[in-house]
Amino acid sequence: MNILKEKLKNHEPLAGAHVILTDPCISEIVSNLDYDFIWIDTEHSAIDYRTLEMHLMAVRAGGTPAVVRVPWNDPILVKRVLEQGPDGIVFPVINTAEEARQAMESCLYPPEGKRGFGPIRAVKYGLEDMDGYIRTGHKELCRLIQIESKEGVRNLDEILCNPYIDGVIIGACDLSGSIGILNQVFDERNLKLIDEAVQTAGRHQVPIGISTGSTDPETLKFWYDRGLTILSSGMDYSYILSGARQTLDTIRTVFGSSPCA
Repeated sequence: MNILKEKLKNHEPLAGAHVILTDPCISEIVSNLDYDFIWIDTEHSAIDYRTLEMHLMAVRAGGTPAVVRVPWNDPILVKRVLEQGPDGIVFPVINTAEEARQAMESCLYPPEGKRGFGPIRAVKYGLEDMDGYIRTGHKELCRLIQIESKEGVRNLDEILCNPYIDGVIIGACDLSGSIGILNQVFDERNLKLIDEAVQTAGRHQVPIGISTGSTDPETLKFWYDRGLTILSSGMDYSYILSGARQTLDTIRTVFGSSPCA
């Protein structure tokens, strides 16, 4: 059973962490916390297939579900990721129902889809039942799409007619760029599009959330109160920076308060 998929079906609020650095130790450390999922990013990082395999092993050791964002909606890229056995996959920049159909087909074996057959790590190198995986295992994958443009928002009603989509993630920064105001995430024009997407997802009873670099409590509450119940927040490098900065501030405070200073 895919725990993450069950949580999505139950519309539970979900907390995710982004991993973008190449060292698998990062994934191992974060996966030992109580996140609902770890988002391993191969779109905006130097993580290659070999490194990804190490990240997935590290996350599995920690017991946290792992989702992988692929660089593009390309069945060749998707196939190589799926053979490594992630719990979920994230497709960036889905703009049309046809693109969504292609994305879902790349995750599913015939007759539901067009995924090429060759699971390796996904069936524990042959230790798990291959026929069982063919019948149902591939359907257990969490399939998430990102809406990152005005076009995607406008087409979301048609996109979500696809029954294989488990959730929607808003890419708020790229969404703002699609209307000519890149990185002005809180501009009312951008927020209006996000609200439209939330309403559309609600009509289809599909969970919706946001991928954000922010870890600010007020910002995260802002998104949650707006109906975005999947919060994938911060980056691994920002976690390191935050902890290092806090430690440095503590040391400087000690220096300043010491009678030897």
